[in-house]
Amino acid sequence: MGENLIVELFNYFTNNFPYLFRLFMDHLLMSLYGVLFAAIVGVPIGIFIARYSKLSGVVITIANIIQTIPALAMIAILMLVMGLGTNTVIMTVFLYALLPIIKNTYTGITNVDKNITDAGKSMGMTSNQVLRLIELPLALSVIIGGFRIALVVAIGVVAIGSFIGAPTLTDLIIRGTNATEGTVYILAGAIPIALIAIIIDFGLRFLERKLDPTHNPDDQTPKAQSVN
Repeated sequence: MGENLIVELFNYFTNNFPYLFRLFMDHLLMSLYGVLFAAIVGVPIGIFIARYSKLSGVVITIANIIQTIPALAMIAILMLVMGLGTNTVIMTVFLYALLPIIKNTYTGITNVDKNITDAGKSMGMTSNQVLRLIELPLALSVIIGGFRIALVVAIGVVAIGSFIGAPTLTDLIIRGTNATEGTVYILAGAIPIALIAIIIDFGLRFLERKLDPTHNPDDQTPKAQSVN
């Protein structure tokens, strides 16, 4: 049974590769676009509230409230305004990606050693130069961590998009649940979704470590793992 299923799944991937690849790219691009737009908005907001910390609680609370709304409910609400299809899914991803991006940008910048920024200012750097040459480079690994979390969340949010007419890998899962023997369809949709999330998580986690100014590749001393 197991061997037959593997063979059937392999044959399905082989015979339908162009269709599967198109769904894969649609799923991935909707996730990337939503997170990209969230980065364009969220990183400046994170920088702003790092400068004006009194506003940080309000902004992060609003982003937290958005995050508590179930994804299906969020899509249903946006669908009433934006209609069916891809744009609604991208907007949903955008809203869910704001929290990790804003929060990590804020955290990364506020955690930069004040002695370093003060040294830059004493050398005659302007606030923009301190931000560009000191704070952002030192906070980059934390900001990348926000992108990683946002993208992994986005992959799951986009999966719901099939219910409002967006082309995603969940199309195959839905087809499988409606078929008499739909296990192959379900796996053909679920496996690529899991692979996207795993590859993004591992890839950005690797980049995050490489960009961490405290990371020493020659240091073999065990370090406590941060929880993200």
